[in-house]
Amino acid sequence: MPRLPLQILMATTNQGKLAELRRLLSGLPCSLIGLDALAAAPPAPAETGSTFTENALLKAEYYFSHTGLLSLADDSGLEVDALGGAPGVYSARYAGEAASDAGRIAKLLDELKQVPDERRTARFRCSLALVGAIDAAPEQHIFEGSCEGVIARAPRGRNGFGYDPVFVDQESGRTFAELAPAEKAARSHRGRALSALRNFLQERLKDRDK
Repeated sequence: MPRLPLQILMATTNQGKLAELRRLLSGLPCSLIGLDALAAAPPAPAETGSTFTENALLKAEYYFSHTGLLSLADDSGLEVDALGGAPGVYSARYAGEAASDAGRIAKLLDELKQVPDERRTARFRCSLALVGAIDAAPEQHIFEGSCEGVIARAPRGRNGFGYDPVFVDQESGRTFAELAPAEKAARSHRGRALSALRNFLQERLKDRDK
């Protein structure tokens, strides 16, 4: 008898991120739910890691221990060379805990206003941590991705979220917010990390129903 699809808890309430993840994992025998689908989600843990991988693993382990669900957590962010790698692991909190995407972008552009175009190089990094039981015993896995670009002088495009409107993709010359979802998935840090995750799950789950 075929098993039910593998349920994965994605440790986020960000609907844009959830939609992107669901699209990139479509076709696999698994279902992805966000924290807002839980009857009583535990409070978010403090992200005390010094790297994206440490924070992703911290979050995935935390939600698995509190829910018993196979948990997927990501930590991703923007590293700007002219700012010494900032905002880095503080990307989501760069302009304060309650700041909007527009507020974070405004702060970034203000800090870079005197930086010439040739020094506005940057990259997005993503680490995904998967923690929990796929078959029986709990296990943990890390998947990573990165992409290179430069910071635009003003936002462009209406797609995506976060810093997408000011991150100019090195390959296409367009911001991530100007790319169609499929184009962004092929080039983005999260898309590359998810491609590694997808390949892993495809291999692990292909014989699951036999």
